[in-house]
Amino acid sequence: MIDFERLFNPRAIAIVGVRDTKSGPSGGDYFLRAFQKIGFDKKLFIFNPRMKGQQLYGVDVHGSILEIPDDQPIDYTILAVPARLCPTLLEEIGKKKVPFVTIFSSGFSEIGNAHLEKEIIRIAREYNIRIIGPNCIGVFVPKNKIAFSPVAFDESGNLGMILQSGGLAIYLTARAHSIFGTNTSKVISIGNQIDLNFVDFLKYFVTDDETHVVGMYLENIKSQEIGREFFKTVKELTSAGKPVIIWKVGFGESTKEAILSHTGGMAGSTKIWEAIAKQTGASMVNHSDELINLAMAFKHLGEFPLNRNMGIITAGGGASIETTDVFERYNLKVPKIAQETVENLQEVIPEVNTILRNPLDLGGSGGVPEIFYRTLVSLDSDPNIDAVIFIKVFAFSEEFLNAVKKAYKQMKKPLICISQKIFDDVEDYTSKLKFKQALYKRGVPVFESIEAAAKALDKVCMYKEYLENRKDLK
Repeated sequence: MIDFERLFNPRAIAIVGVRDTKSGPSGGDYFLRAFQKIGFDKKLFIFNPRMKGQQLYGVDVHGSILEIPDDQPIDYTILAVPARLCPTLLEEIGKKKVPFVTIFSSGFSEIGNAHLEKEIIRIAREYNIRIIGPNCIGVFVPKNKIAFSPVAFDESGNLGMILQSGGLAIYLTARAHSIFGTNTSKVISIGNQIDLNFVDFLKYFVTDDETHVVGMYLENIKSQEIGREFFKTVKELTSAGKPVIIWKVGFGESTKEAILSHTGGMAGSTKIWEAIAKQTGASMVNHSDELINLAMAFKHLGEFPLNRNMGIITAGGGASIETTDVFERYNLKVPKIAQETVENLQEVIPEVNTILRNPLDLGGSGGVPEIFYRTLVSLDSDPNIDAVIFIKVFAFSEEFLNAVKKAYKQMKKPLICISQKIFDDVEDYTSKLKFKQALYKRGVPVFESIEAAAKALDKVCMYKEYLENRKDLK
């Protein structure tokens, strides 16, 4: 396995290809601003021979990486220059003995310039450099303040991601953090994969203590040999208790053409990927929201022995029917609650405007904090129920939040919230955001639709069942 310590925790970083902002923004400037925004606290070198001796954003500009003394080692370099200049500058980087380089530049095999990739690989092999890219934005490690975008934050989590798209790497990372309360351990944008590929980073995640869930945006796999290693490593991850989420694109003809022009590779067939998921325990998703929804679910529900029997609390008959219908469509069960549970609930829930079955329709009583608290605790103790789900769409009061928190402290089963948006209202959104963030902090996933919850819970259950089946085979 490759030792990525100097990539993810470098002593110094170099950016080759900054330029005077009067000439317009460049890739190098973009990365410099990203590192300054996140507060990178180790040595940062920037290079442009035409600006030697000047400063950019308060950082001294050097002419060549070879000017940096040997007693100042650089572990990671971002190469942000036109593709035609990459071979010459990579040779200088090699002479400086930099072990890892991200090539930000595009203009390689994705537009037919495969000869440039061959030259890059030749130089990389000669100087023992490992290449990320080209046509990518490299790595994001919030714990060590390594950024690939000015939209950055240093809060670390347990989600590791590998993506072939730089734009999606930024989008998914920011969305996971801001909207889904799910932070990342390490994110790698890998582009054309002419050297380091999915498998190299997947193998790292197997033993990385900071990564518990792995997500991927995958356009293509370069060879059958890499495909076999991919299969083997995904299975190793899932068997080790680290769920793997795969967003594979490229099943339509237009998408295949777009992939060829984006990262220079072919896509693959739907049946192959369905078989891979079934045999490895990986979870296939269809778009970015599904990926992050599922990552959030695994983050909060990963430690629970989750089964498919759901206890549901709503505040209306229609919502009860819709939730049951959607859940059953995704192989989730809505069983009858035990008679003892019904008797416990009868002590606290009025007979008027309520239905004491699963789903529980609390009607207006669902807005009373004490009644809601007692309902959560009662469902949690029901032997027929494996997880408790409640729907909350407005009136996110402090009293209601405290009732949920009080119940959750006593509960032994997973608690899950569904909170659809029903108002375009700033005040409502503000109170809902506070409510949602408080639940995230306590380990309660919050889904923005019934279907999003059902899809994610089905996938989590499928993964748990895969692990149980593996135990039975041993």
